[in-house]
Amino acid sequence: MKRTKIKTDAAESFIPGRVRRWMFCAGVSLLTLPQGVRAQAPTAPEKGSIAAVQAGFQTPPDDARIMMRWWWFGPAVVKPELEREILAMKAGGIGGFEIQPVYAVALDDKAKDFKNLPYLSDGFMDVLKFTGEKAHENGMRVDLTLASGWPYGGPHVSIDEASSRLRFAAEELPANAASVTVPSIGNGEKLIAVFTGEGNAKKYDAASMMKLTAAPSEGRIAVAPSKHTRVVLFFIASRTGQQVKRAAVDADGFVLDHFSRKAVDSHLNLIANKLIAAFGDNPPYAVFSDSLEVYGADWTDDLLPEFEKRRGYDLTPHLPELWSGTGPGAAALRRDWGLTLTELIDERYLTPVNDWAKAHHTQFRSQTYGEPAVSLSSNNLVALPEGEGPQWRAFSFTRLASSASHLYDRNVTSAETWTWLHSPAFRATPLDMKAEADRFFLQGVNQLIGHGWPYTAPGVEEPGWAFYAAAVFNDHNPWWPVMPEVTKYLQRVSYLMRQGKPANDIAVLLPNDDAYAEFKPGHVTLSGEMAKYITPGLIEQVLNNGYNLDYIDAEAIQKVGIPYPVLVLPHVDRMSPETLKAIAAYAAKGGKVIAVGSLPAHAPGFAHEEELSKQVAGLTQKLFADPKQARQITGDADLGAALKQALTPDMAVTGTASEMGFVHRKLADADVYFVVNSSNVPAHASATFRASREFVTALDPFTGAATDMTSGPVAGPVALELAPYESRVFVLSDKALPGAVKAAPEKPWAPLADISHDWKVAFPALKIAKTEPQPASWTDDAATRYFSGEAVYTKSVRVEAKDLKGAEIALDFGVGTPVVVDPAIKAGMRALLESPVREVAMVYVNGKRAGGVWHPPYRVDIAPLLHEGENAIEVRVDNLAINTLAGRAPTDYKLLSARYGQRFVPQDMDHLEPLPSGILGTVQLMKR
Repeated sequence: MKRTKIKTDAAESFIPGRVRRWMFCAGVSLLTLPQGVRAQAPTAPEKGSIAAVQAGFQTPPDDARIMMRWWWFGPAVVKPELEREILAMKAGGIGGFEIQPVYAVALDDKAKDFKNLPYLSDGFMDVLKFTGEKAHENGMRVDLTLASGWPYGGPHVSIDEASSRLRFAAEELPANAASVTVPSIGNGEKLIAVFTGEGNAKKYDAASMMKLTAAPSEGRIAVAPSKHTRVVLFFIASRTGQQVKRAAVDADGFVLDHFSRKAVDSHLNLIANKLIAAFGDNPPYAVFSDSLEVYGADWTDDLLPEFEKRRGYDLTPHLPELWSGTGPGAAALRRDWGLTLTELIDERYLTPVNDWAKAHHTQFRSQTYGEPAVSLSSNNLVALPEGEGPQWRAFSFTRLASSASHLYDRNVTSAETWTWLHSPAFRATPLDMKAEADRFFLQGVNQLIGHGWPYTAPGVEEPGWAFYAAAVFNDHNPWWPVMPEVTKYLQRVSYLMRQGKPANDIAVLLPNDDAYAEFKPGHVTLSGEMAKYITPGLIEQVLNNGYNLDYIDAEAIQKVGIPYPVLVLPHVDRMSPETLKAIAAYAAKGGKVIAVGSLPAHAPGFAHEEELSKQVAGLTQKLFADPKQARQITGDADLGAALKQALTPDMAVTGTASEMGFVHRKLADADVYFVVNSSNVPAHASATFRASREFVTALDPFTGAATDMTSGPVAGPVALELAPYESRVFVLSDKALPGAVKAAPEKPWAPLADISHDWKVAFPALKIAKTEPQPASWTDDAATRYFSGEAVYTKSVRVEAKDLKGAEIALDFGVGTPVVVDPAIKAGMRALLESPVREVAMVYVNGKRAGGVWHPPYRVDIAPLLHEGENAIEVRVDNLAINTLAGRAPTDYKLLSARYGQRFVPQDMDHLEPLPSGILGTVQLMKR
């Protein structure tokens, strides 16, 4: 890709030539008004009103722009390229970045003046300081991961502060034996208890094991002789040994113990304090913690005394049952153990990191799910909850974060977005971006953190570097010309989803106590257990019947109540009397309770379980005695009908509409619905909204334009004619929205002229020009088979004066082709639709830009730019970088792995084939 050299105030930098053109087209400027000069603004509408929201929707604020995770490989970064990439992000409509130093992708080379800067070295700290300054100068948000790779850890983590686990060993004891060998106890380990009883290493009764009191001596421990064969069980406080994933140079080491305040404080003092100091008086907007992937962590040095203090009994005699018990007592023990682990990570990791962030004038952004066992309400301890995963019709880590935001009054919920989008790297398209982003919006997300933007060192062959398992959204990507359009759509919707208040109707209880009871040593994750209870069938019953939902847990019920019309209990068995009493009070005040499958029957903990379970049974019986307050249904399939009996649907859809979704935000003077057709087929349907207001206005999320859809004195059903993956906003208001154009009767598009043939096609980068008699893929020609980049299609089209009068005229490229999921792709999602233009196009008419083509409907309005007679049509088409990569051998990382160990494996990059490219279908002028 050709680059144009420019001068900046601080250093010589580089902006791609095409980026400068897009900056002009998108209205992005690197210049500012002279100091003291201010543009005159009209009187602003009342804050929070629909008029103010509409104005913001048309011109959304910068803080709603998407961000990118910026991978610094090595890190081998230099200041001119860092500044160039910051300016490129800004030109593309990206509002900021999260700095993420990760593994090296190339070895140091003195001949090329190429060097990986060791993490936290003086060179690294210098470029970190420079980046913060340049971001601040350009109005870009900066977030910073308080480590390299994930989870937190590194070479500063000693063995006694490393992530911890409970280790178990069993030794069979022959008859009449008087002692047994103690397993080897290494550094960072401690023998905490020994038990013996009848059985062998594979089969024994955990509940009958007797604790030995003798201390080990010279590697053995004494036991009373017995004529029976026995088993001896050893329980050892140990370490997981997990290393930081994808660490930068000199950042590898143990993952820290997230249950240990000492380990967390050590990390903050040694790592976080040094990182934050590089930013001086302009700290990052936020500091970040990725998903908790501390595999196997289930213990900490002082867990036993902490357990006894919190649960009221000593866990030590019950360790055999905790480890391998199968009865109800073992489940109750595991519940208490799991709850204790959640309390410890809440108090010793989330709280101190959040407190540290406040003290350093920044905010803690946290993906609070995974392993160890954080809960939904753990999100209340962080300033900026973040989710991950587009699974909007199943249990979702993303909805976990947005639900916590709704419950605990956090207006912004971010999400790591496009993590595994359409693998391999460089395969994802702008439509893929929109399709997944809309699924995040449907779950309540309103800040997208793209995954991501790989830094590429100067001189690296195009298309540059890529993270091992992610899409690429930087300006090395051939389809970058439409990025400003993509990001503006995402910015506009992100802004809208922050306005007013969330209006979800259904609260689905997360049965944390039941999930804790399912825990096993080495696998303690609430979010990992929830799919057993929050099934896709249950979620689909809510969504398909015209409702939206949040999750709630028992802690949130105690702290904020149940601010929803309906509460669903999904297959719940364990529930505390306190939670049941709160639910009963909610029902007495008009809340509706629906239990799916089982009813609460058992108290959750081990202590006083029998006595408390009797209370639970009595409270449950009393609650469900009145069917007007609470009712039980057999299974997930019955939920939709039960919900409709309890509450009128918020958005009832009739007609042909597969996987339609919506988000409802409530303003004082309006109800706003963001509606998405998330399928790859058109929707022909209508919607009836529960909100009762006089006017209905449709807002175009691509342009901000408003159309008055009101059809009578009272708002009735609204037509939902949506192309595949199309989205729209509907506003129900008491007053007509300013500037809304009255919807005209829908007229069908009719062909005006077929212009599919005899286009002149030029490939400027290849110095190739030809005429194509009919549409064809670039891959059909050996000269362009492995080409990635831009081709310019030109054609002269004659238009008569009679066709211009009062007509809409569009350049239409046809419809997309639905496809099925590729079984060879094991991870990630994609839009299951192939474009008739592969992959994007920018349309110009008589030298002026008409618009981009990257999503259905594949049509651009060109009427304002046409005139009578001959008109010059130019279509600049860009494809994917995959074609170039398919034409060359994959990168050999053997020497890199020999130097640093194998820290990554490129995802799905073997056996690449060039993909169809260019204008592939019928091109027509359409009129209506």
